[in-house]
Amino acid sequence: MLKNRDQLGFTLIELLIVIAIIGILASIAIPIYRAQTVKAKLSEVTNSMSKVATAVALNYHDEGRWPGGMDGPTQFKSSLGVSIPVGVKYIESAVVADGTGVITFYIQNTGEASVDAGTLVLTPSLTADGAINWEWSGNIPRGYMPLK
Repeated sequence: MLKNRDQLGFTLIELLIVIAIIGILASIAIPIYRAQTVKAKLSEVTNSMSKVATAVALNYHDEGRWPGGMDGPTQFKSSLGVSIPVGVKYIESAVVADGTGVITFYIQNTGEASVDAGTLVLTPSLTADGAINWEWSGNIPRGYMPLK
Protein backbone atom coordinates (compact mmCIF):
# COMPACT_ATOMS: atom_id res chain seq x y z
CA MET A 1 0.00 0.00 0.00
CA LEU A 2 1.19 3.51 -0.82
CA LYS A 3 1.84 6.01 1.92
CA ASN A 4 0.58 9.59 1.70
CA ARG A 5 3.42 12.02 1.97
CA ASP A 6 2.83 15.51 3.34
CA GLN A 7 3.64 18.21 0.85
CA LEU A 8 6.86 19.89 1.99
CA GLY A 9 7.21 22.76 -0.50
CA PHE A 10 5.87 24.51 -3.55
CA THR A 11 5.51 22.86 -6.91
CA LEU A 12 7.43 24.13 -9.90
CA ILE A 13 4.27 25.58 -11.44
CA GLU A 14 3.47 27.58 -8.30
CA LEU A 15 6.99 29.04 -8.26
CA LEU A 16 6.80 29.96 -11.95
CA ILE A 17 3.47 31.71 -11.45
CA VAL A 18 4.89 33.76 -8.56
CA ILE A 19 7.95 34.73 -10.65
CA ALA A 20 5.70 35.74 -13.56
CA ILE A 21 3.56 37.92 -11.29
CA ILE A 22 6.65 39.61 -9.84
CA GLY A 23 7.97 40.21 -13.37
CA ILE A 24 4.72 41.83 -14.49
CA LEU A 25 4.58 44.07 -11.43
CA ALA A 26 8.22 45.10 -11.91
CA SER A 27 7.68 45.93 -15.58
CA ILE A 28 4.92 48.32 -14.54
CA ALA A 29 6.53 49.77 -11.41
CA ILE A 30 10.07 50.49 -12.64
CA PRO A 31 9.12 53.03 -15.37
CA ILE A 32 6.74 54.78 -12.97
CA TYR A 33 9.48 54.91 -10.33
CA ARG A 34 11.98 56.39 -12.84
CA ALA A 35 9.49 59.07 -13.90
CA GLN A 36 8.81 60.02 -10.28
CA THR A 37 12.55 60.28 -9.55
CA VAL A 38 13.01 62.68 -12.47
CA LYS A 39 10.02 64.72 -11.28
CA ALA A 40 11.55 64.90 -7.81
CA LYS A 41 14.83 66.17 -9.29
CA LEU A 42 12.93 68.74 -11.36
CA SER A 43 11.19 69.98 -8.22
CA GLU A 44 14.55 71.41 -7.12
CA VAL A 45 14.73 73.31 -10.41
CA THR A 46 11.16 74.60 -10.13
CA ASN A 47 11.70 75.68 -6.52
CA SER A 48 14.75 77.71 -7.54
CA MET A 49 12.79 79.20 -10.43
CA SER A 50 9.99 80.17 -8.07
CA LYS A 51 12.46 82.01 -5.84
CA VAL A 52 13.82 83.92 -8.83
CA ALA A 53 10.28 84.63 -10.07
CA THR A 54 9.33 86.10 -6.70
CA ALA A 55 12.42 88.31 -6.72
CA VAL A 56 11.77 89.42 -10.32
CA ALA A 57 8.14 90.25 -9.46
CA LEU A 58 9.19 92.26 -6.39
CA ASN A 59 11.78 94.08 -8.48
CA TYR A 60 9.12 94.88 -11.09
CA HIS A 61 6.73 96.26 -8.48
CA ASP A 62 9.51 98.32 -6.82
CA GLU A 63 11.15 99.67 -9.99
CA GLY A 64 8.18 99.69 -12.40
CA ARG A 65 10.14 97.73 -15.01
CA TRP A 66 11.45 94.23 -15.52
CA PRO A 67 15.01 93.60 -14.37
CA GLY A 68 17.36 93.10 -17.25
CA GLY A 69 20.03 90.83 -18.53
CA MET A 70 20.98 88.69 -15.55
CA ASP A 71 23.00 85.62 -16.38
CA GLY A 72 24.03 83.30 -13.59
CA PRO A 73 23.97 83.03 -9.82
CA THR A 74 26.39 85.90 -9.17
CA GLN A 75 24.14 88.44 -10.89
CA PHE A 76 21.03 86.93 -9.30
CA LYS A 77 22.61 87.31 -5.88
CA SER A 78 23.85 90.88 -6.43
CA SER A 79 20.79 92.21 -8.31
CA LEU A 80 17.89 90.24 -6.81
CA GLY A 81 19.31 88.91 -3.55
CA VAL A 82 18.52 85.31 -4.50
CA SER A 83 21.01 82.46 -4.49
CA ILE A 84 20.46 79.37 -6.63
CA PRO A 85 22.53 76.19 -6.96
CA VAL A 86 23.70 76.59 -10.57
CA GLY A 87 26.11 74.01 -11.97
CA VAL A 88 25.94 71.83 -8.89
CA LYS A 89 23.13 69.36 -9.46
CA TYR A 90 20.31 69.76 -11.91
CA ILE A 91 20.65 73.39 -13.02
CA GLU A 92 23.30 73.98 -15.67
CA SER A 93 22.70 77.72 -15.99
CA ALA A 94 19.98 80.32 -15.53
CA VAL A 95 19.08 83.56 -17.30
CA VAL A 96 16.62 86.42 -16.82
CA ALA A 97 15.99 88.02 -20.21
CA ASP A 98 16.69 91.72 -20.58
CA GLY A 99 13.59 93.85 -20.05
CA THR A 100 10.98 91.07 -20.31
CA GLY A 101 11.35 89.22 -17.01
CA VAL A 102 11.40 85.83 -18.78
CA ILE A 103 13.31 83.32 -16.65
CA THR A 104 15.06 80.40 -18.36
CA PHE A 105 16.76 77.53 -16.56
CA TYR A 106 18.88 74.97 -18.42
CA ILE A 107 18.60 71.46 -16.96
CA GLN A 108 21.27 68.75 -16.54
CA ASN A 109 21.98 65.45 -14.72
CA THR A 110 18.40 64.25 -14.15
CA GLY A 111 19.06 60.79 -15.53
CA GLU A 112 16.45 61.15 -18.26
CA ALA A 113 17.83 61.86 -21.75
CA SER A 114 14.69 63.69 -22.89
CA VAL A 115 14.99 66.13 -19.97
CA ASP A 116 18.76 66.67 -19.80
CA ALA A 117 19.93 69.65 -21.88
CA GLY A 118 16.33 70.86 -21.86
CA THR A 119 14.96 74.18 -20.68
CA LEU A 120 12.24 75.34 -18.32
CA VAL A 121 10.91 78.83 -18.94
CA LEU A 122 8.73 81.07 -16.74
CA THR A 123 7.07 83.90 -18.66
CA PRO A 124 5.36 86.74 -16.79
CA SER A 125 2.21 88.48 -17.95
CA LEU A 126 0.45 91.40 -16.29
CA THR A 127 -3.26 91.35 -15.53
CA ALA A 128 -5.49 94.41 -15.68
CA ASP A 129 -5.23 94.92 -11.91
CA GLY A 130 -1.41 94.82 -11.99
CA ALA A 131 -0.93 91.25 -10.77
CA ILE A 132 1.69 89.06 -12.40
CA ASN A 133 0.76 85.65 -13.78
CA TRP A 134 3.55 83.21 -14.55
CA GLU A 135 3.28 80.60 -17.30
CA TRP A 136 5.49 77.53 -17.59
CA SER A 137 6.93 76.44 -20.92
CA GLY A 138 10.09 74.79 -22.21
CA ASN A 139 11.30 71.94 -24.35
CA ILE A 140 11.10 69.07 -21.86
CA PRO A 141 8.39 66.39 -22.30
CA ARG A 142 4.93 67.44 -21.22
CA GLY A 143 4.73 64.80 -18.48
CA TYR A 144 7.60 66.50 -16.62
CA MET A 145 6.32 70.06 -17.07
CA PRO A 146 5.09 71.74 -13.85
CA LEU A 147 1.34 72.16 -13.78
CA LYS A 148 1.09 75.75 -12.57
